[in-house]
Amino acid sequence: MKPTENPQGNLAIGRRSFLSGAAALGVGAGLAAPANAANTTAAEKSTIALRDQDLPFIATEETYTTDELIALNAINDDHVEYLKETGLAELGPGRIGDMDQAGINMQILSAHTPGVQDLAGQEGIDFAYRLNKMIATGPMVTYPGRFQAYATLPLQDPVASADELERAVREDGFVGAMTNGFIGKKFLDHPDFEPLLARAEALDVPIYLHPGFPPKEVFDIYYRIMRPGYNDEYQDYILSGSGYGWHQEVLTQCLRLIMTGTFDRFPKLQMIIGHMGEGLPFFFERIVEDLGDVTEGSLNKPIGQYFNDNFWYTTSAFFQDELLHLLLKYISVDRVMFGTDYPFADMKQGTDWFRAVDLPREAKEKIAFRNAQKLFGIKV
Repeated sequence: MKPTENPQGNLAIGRRSFLSGAAALGVGAGLAAPANAANTTAAEKSTIALRDQDLPFIATEETYTTDELIALNAINDDHVEYLKETGLAELGPGRIGDMDQAGINMQILSAHTPGVQDLAGQEGIDFAYRLNKMIATGPMVTYPGRFQAYATLPLQDPVASADELERAVREDGFVGAMTNGFIGKKFLDHPDFEPLLARAEALDVPIYLHPGFPPKEVFDIYYRIMRPGYNDEYQDYILSGSGYGWHQEVLTQCLRLIMTGTFDRFPKLQMIIGHMGEGLPFFFERIVEDLGDVTEGSLNKPIGQYFNDNFWYTTSAFFQDELLHLLLKYISVDRVMFGTDYPFADMKQGTDWFRAVDLPREAKEKIAFRNAQKLFGIKV
């Protein structure tokens, strides 16, 4: 089984795959403590810490892997060891214990980036099926009500992907699909993927647009830094991934989906993006202002409307009050869901943060679990 070529041999690895090495290079996790106001008194901090302790949670971006998936996507032996140490493959008592400690009722599982989407032919189709069945017959059965899942798809074959999505939804009860950025040199707006998009719309299940690593040409132009002594194994990789590139890439894919008329052709199609909107809140007014006029005659709706009609957003790994409030300035609270990005972010830190957020209880319930219940048709 040969890994698909990518920017540095095989960089198809996880969001914090080199966190230990990156830490020495000044790469932080970007997480904020729940109570970070310098003038907050001890009594106020205690009150904040105890807020909404009864709040249920559905965590909507939670990752798993297997030894077979690690063998496909790991960059080297050190990375194999790292992935095995993270807890990604733990789908039993260890993960359940972390969920219980954090107060998380359910995780929606997804395969480690990029899943099998770079694996072509029958090998990719069979691999996707094995992963999906492993989740359906394993943790979902062993711990009823604690796990759900996004289908892993063999995206090199869009028709086979549509078929596997339908099988996983109808046979295994999965709640949607996870994709991981570029599929070869294409995004989902390419006409090749219309069979998959049509099937997702017909099944009334969402597609989660997780980031992935760019093709070599893009990587070399945007992210490869040529400098003597430069640690490209860490720095180029993280620059193109969790440190910057991933978030811009997802937002670019979202805009392409809108501007190519994907949601005019599939008006009920739903997409999910993580990481507090992948930079969308910061750029929202500029996008609406600058792209609104030029798309007025080519789209059925104002460009900003699609972000509230066809997209959902998760808090995964961005546990910062100011980012959540900025997202809610432009996006309905009915479209935001809780997520942690476990095990690359700490579940308890995520739930502690969100319990302390200053929002009305009704809004917090929507984000913590009710919106996920509505979108996925599940109960906690």
